[in-house]
Amino acid sequence: MAKYELTKQLETGNAVIDAEHRELFKAVNNLVDACSAGKGRAAIEGTMKFLNDYVEKHFSHEEQLQQKSRYPGMAAHKVFHEKYKQTLKEITSSISQSGPTIAGLGKLNGHIGVLIAHINTEDKRLGAFLNNQKA
Repeated sequence: MAKYELTKQLETGNAVIDAEHRELFKAVNNLVDACSAGKGRAAIEGTMKFLNDYVEKHFSHEEQLQQKSRYPGMAAHKVFHEKYKQTLKEITSSISQSGPTIAGLGKLNGHIGVLIAHINTEDKRLGAFLNNQKA
C-alpha cells in the first residue's frame, strides 16, 4: 500500500477539515508501516476501530459545517458519507476477521483512493464554499 499525504492539491482551505484528513491519512500510514514491519496483525484491531470512529466523527463535523452554512451540495455529500462509512465497516470487519491479507489491504487501499478522489473534488468544493462565506 502507498503512503498517503495531504498535499497542497488536496487541501480544502478549511483548517478543521484539513487537520482531520491528515489524521485519517496518518492512521492508514501507521497501518502500512506496521504491515511492512511484520506487525500488521498487532496493529489491525486498533487501526480499524480508529478509522471507523474517526471517519464517523469527521463526516459529522463536515455535515455540521454544511448545515450551518446552508451548503447547497449537502444532500449529495451526506449520501456519499453514508455509503462510504458502510463500505469502510464492511472492509474493516473483513480485515479484522481474516487478518491483514493482501486482498483485504488492497480493498482498504482502494477505498482510501475513493476518499482521496472525494477530497479532491467534493471536499475542495465545500472548502471553497465555506471560504467564500467568510469573505
